[in-house]
Amino acid sequence: MPNRPSLHAVETGVCFVDVVHKLNDSFDTGKTQSLEWRKSQLKALETLLKDNQHDILQALKNDLGKCKTEAMVAEQGFLLSDIKHTLKHLDKWAKPRKVSTPMVAWPGKSFRKPEALGTVLIIGAWNYPLQLLLAPYIAAIAAGNCAVLKPSELAEETSSLVAKLIPQYMDNSCVAVIEGGKDEATALLACKWDHIFYTGGEVVGKIVMSAAAKHLTPVTLELGGKSPCFVDKNTNLAVTARRLVWGKWMNAGQTCIAPDYVIVEKGFEQKLIDAVKKELKKQYGKAPLSSRDYGNIINHRHLKRLESYLENVNVVYGGELDEARPAMAPTLVLEPSLDSPLMKEEIFGPILPIITVDTMDAGIKLVNSRPKPLALYAFSDKDSVLDNIISKTSSGSVCTNDTMLFMTNPELPFGGVGNSGMGSYHGQAGFDTFSHIKTVMKRSFALDVFFRYAPFSKFKLSLLKKFL
Repeated sequence: MPNRPSLHAVETGVCFVDVVHKLNDSFDTGKTQSLEWRKSQLKALETLLKDNQHDILQALKNDLGKCKTEAMVAEQGFLLSDIKHTLKHLDKWAKPRKVSTPMVAWPGKSFRKPEALGTVLIIGAWNYPLQLLLAPYIAAIAAGNCAVLKPSELAEETSSLVAKLIPQYMDNSCVAVIEGGKDEATALLACKWDHIFYTGGEVVGKIVMSAAAKHLTPVTLELGGKSPCFVDKNTNLAVTARRLVWGKWMNAGQTCIAPDYVIVEKGFEQKLIDAVKKELKKQYGKAPLSSRDYGNIINHRHLKRLESYLENVNVVYGGELDEARPAMAPTLVLEPSLDSPLMKEEIFGPILPIITVDTMDAGIKLVNSRPKPLALYAFSDKDSVLDNIISKTSSGSVCTNDTMLFMTNPELPFGGVGNSGMGSYHGQAGFDTFSHIKTVMKRSFALDVFFRYAPFSKFKLSLLKKFL
């Protein structure tokens, strides 16, 4: 059994040492190593999501104003699809992965064997409070781990529902849900884990990494940043506007991979603005704050933050507020200062700045002068323009002529680079994140060549050179 170090809690009086010890003990029994156990837990989670669809959708609506369709597609449906894909491929992912063996080690065989890490901590985010908590959990189960789930306290109803449902469907000896805010999160981070998976902002990401460093705990940080969107003048403007509106204003812009700002060549900006305005009216009507398909801002504090971004900038569309919901209408801002808070901080809301440049290469230079983004988008009819942007920029992911749709492909790992995060998940990438891929060489006693052993000679060296 693994040698478990002692666990320490912070001095706040909040302590989860017993919870972690219980999960460690359960893991040490070996029960999670069984593929049948893993599959049974994945199917149990699938049943949880199907049985409680109504309550799940209602909680998401209450927390974020998510309409039924959006919640089903981006939250519940995403998770069901993820479970289906994982069950289909789990046997293959879990198999030893054969590699070649050098001649000097013959007869023998070499392989890489995935093994579970142990007990992991998963800290979810409030903007997709179900998906961003349970998608990593799916990967953790598949890899054979025990887990503590920490939902975001800002999405109160979703957090409460998860805490209620998980014990009813899952193996309680291998998972625990801890609700709460800063004190609870701090106490959890003070414990020794085998992996920490965090989704959220850069500031807290640094706190997570600092806490993990005290125990040399590996981390996956899914952060954010300002994801740029290039719109070339040679593009299908109607389709571009439609897909841009869909990606930017889903969940009222509170998506880590939503386009954060648009880069266009000078002289083309008005055409783009007109097309986006037209599409916004099609999707959300002339009064978007009254649309049942348009989401809320998570709380009044975030609404005030977004409102402050509109000070001393050129708002060319939108900007209206509904304090009661709370909500902000889809908003377009033209040519904000690059030094303004709007252009220095991740917006995480329904405001879309539009920046003009002389050339696409100038736009590339602008993007490269800033921290590497989580996602990057580019619209153009010309492959040469798209390929130039792809090759000359760095980002966690790239999607051309669409927004966010790359998330639907489980074969594409999702993760950031630089300040936008470290590590990745989805599909096999998630399984590998929550696994240690152990290297193994199995040898025979046959052909024990004499020339590998001392005392050495020129003759032995010449033989060794032939085998190396």
